[in-house]
Amino acid sequence: MRLAALIFGSAALAGFATGCNRGLAQAKPAPPTVTVAPVEQREIVEWSEFTGRTEPVEMVEVRPRVSGHIQEVRFQSGQLVKKGEVLFVIDPRWHQAEFDRLQAEAARARALLDNAKREADRTPQLLANNAISKEEADARVARFQQARAALQAAEAARDSAKLDLDYTQVRAPIEGRISRALLTEGNYVNGVAGAATLLTTIVSVNPVYAYVDVDEDTLLKFNALARAKKLETDGGGRIPVELQLADEQGFPHAGHIESFDNHVDPNTGSILLRAIFQNEDGRIVPGLFARVRVPLSERHPALLVEGRAIATDQAQKYVLTVTATNTVAYQSVKLGPEVEGKRVVRDGLHAGDLIIVNGSQRVRPGMPVMAQAAVASAPGRELQTASR
Repeated sequence: MRLAALIFGSAALAGFATGCNRGLAQAKPAPPTVTVAPVEQREIVEWSEFTGRTEPVEMVEVRPRVSGHIQEVRFQSGQLVKKGEVLFVIDPRWHQAEFDRLQAEAARARALLDNAKREADRTPQLLANNAISKEEADARVARFQQARAALQAAEAARDSAKLDLDYTQVRAPIEGRISRALLTEGNYVNGVAGAATLLTTIVSVNPVYAYVDVDEDTLLKFNALARAKKLETDGGGRIPVELQLADEQGFPHAGHIESFDNHVDPNTGSILLRAIFQNEDGRIVPGLFARVRVPLSERHPALLVEGRAIATDQAQKYVLTVTATNTVAYQSVKLGPEVEGKRVVRDGLHAGDLIIVNGSQRVRPGMPVMAQAAVASAPGRELQTASR
């Protein structure tokens, strides 16, 4: 404004001095104001992003092992259940009666065995005294062996009945979140192996898997880095990955690569990667769409610019910079991947160069501008791997 006032005063003085009838000369407009940010240099790890789905580590179909009518359902749909918790009760009365009968049979067999044993124990003395014949002695020993075998058979039948009685309480085989009850009280269920009735399902909650398809080029690059031991690892020697759900900003969920599949699918040219993530708060629900990013470089210094500063001129990416003389300059750039909202610059810029991040629509190369520093935002978290 001070410069404009001086220009205005000079023009007016010249007009009066020459006696011209022209009006006062208009003041020259001030240069437009633009917001600039310096090119940042810091240590990063470059990542590649893939889409995938989350899946439970364990999923079980709950089926009965004995037949009967459902007497009770002891859970609410969608609740978390513990391993061994009773979910359904099948009417136990017939199984209880069968167990009682077989337990009595086992007791009877025990009594017969005890009697046969006493006879067998007396046999040598009686035979020595010629009180019984050799044939009778052999028969006594045979009856004892038969009684012992009968007791073992009776006890096995009793134990089998005890299992059936126990199975009238259908328990959770794993810990996790249960679905709805597909059959309710009063319905008959079949417990025959191979044809057992499906009662409900349970999926584990913590941890969870994420499955993504990785292309061939990424796989080869990843394997080369892994063989050269250039990828950072966590305390357990595992390669970290990060996950983002559809409604999240950034990649807040940290995990690690669990495994790759054993072959590349020739139809898609991709291989299945499985990563595992802790899910203590249960936010990651099995079946959700997710984005997973995988490290594809060693840690190295890189130049970063704000993504909003990058423009496209046909097939060329460029940014507008502010020179030391406060003029706008056109600078083509070669870009790398995105890192926390910023883009890696492979070529075209140097650390500390001032990039126009706001107001580029009002200026063109060669124009003078008034540069204003961008308001510093909270620093993005640095890509950590080994510390996880």
